[in-house]
Amino acid sequence: MRCIVSLFGKGNDLNRQFIARPDEAKGAILYKWPDLTIRKFTQVTVEPDETALFIKEGKVAGTLPQGRSTLDGALLPFLGDIVDWASGDNMYRAELYFVSSREFVSLPFGGPIDNIEDPETGLAVGLRVFGEYALKVNDPATLILTLIGTRQASNDLVTDWSREQILKSLRTGVVRKLTAEKWPVLGIAGRTAEIEAALLADVQAALLPYGVKITRLGNVTISLTPEDEQTLKGLRKDSAYTRLAGGFREYGVGAALKGIGEGAAAGGGNGAAVLGVGMGLGGLVAGIGAGSGGSAPGGGGAAVATPPAGGAGPAAAAVVCSNCHAANPPGAKFCSSCGTAISAPKVTHCTQCGTLAAPGAKFCASCGSALSA
Repeated sequence: MRCIVSLFGKGNDLNRQFIARPDEAKGAILYKWPDLTIRKFTQVTVEPDETALFIKEGKVAGTLPQGRSTLDGALLPFLGDIVDWASGDNMYRAELYFVSSREFVSLPFGGPIDNIEDPETGLAVGLRVFGEYALKVNDPATLILTLIGTRQASNDLVTDWSREQILKSLRTGVVRKLTAEKWPVLGIAGRTAEIEAALLADVQAALLPYGVKITRLGNVTISLTPEDEQTLKGLRKDSAYTRLAGGFREYGVGAALKGIGEGAAAGGGNGAAVLGVGMGLGGLVAGIGAGSGGSAPGGGGAAVATPPAGGAGPAAAAVVCSNCHAANPPGAKFCSSCGTAISAPKVTHCTQCGTLAAPGAKFCASCGSALSA
């Protein structure tokens, strides 16, 4: 806000100008006064949370103290270096900046870090980091001369650039930390506080040459891409199940049998094919139990039925032992469980129409005639 007041006294008038940061620019990190020429004896007000300085030809001419100052070379000797001689020593010519010295908080950052090798699985996975930071200008002159220049800069120029420097430092720091500590990527969120403390110094070092200090990092979250997270979780589950099963081969058999059971329960697929695959895996399980990969020792082991070659024709019915009721393969002469001789089932034909009758039937299923005993 700028105003000019004319004071009259002793036959002459004295124009005095008052300069301060306007209200609409109170939230700006940096505000540049729009006029390059400023009248002598102008009063400049500097708030307690800011610094005002004059820049001329790429150099700092001088800094104003907080409070109200009168631009008079007798009071502020550095003003002699910015006098506009063409105005008859009545004007100063330089760029006047107001730079906030307070802390700006809750500024977001986030993005991909890099691919890193997970120490637990040896897989390369992609990491992302998100969080908030707080910054403060600790050297206004350096900020203007190295980053801002002579332009009227918005907050975005400072915060966007700071965010990129933070991500650049995190890409190096996080990878170095995880590699040195050999931390598994899954569960890395539990080490967030330790990572924040270790990386804050790296971030500050990157911004210090520009007069900006990162005072805090907060709510930092390091996460995997969804695809890599799903992959690592699946591998960790498989590893745990393999240890419980006693080996990868045993776990594979168990997983296959579980899948067959779930498919049969859901009623999907061909029943005969599911039965055949299940019986084939049963032979593998028997081999694992025997420790040699072959059939179980002894003559009482159950024979393994295999599906017909090429999948043609229905599977023959199993023979039930009349003594222990154990199921035996078709054509068996002795029970594989108790050794009892298995007699061939009696075949009966209808004397009227010749139809083959089912075992134990008393009447023909075709013509209804009574069957002889």
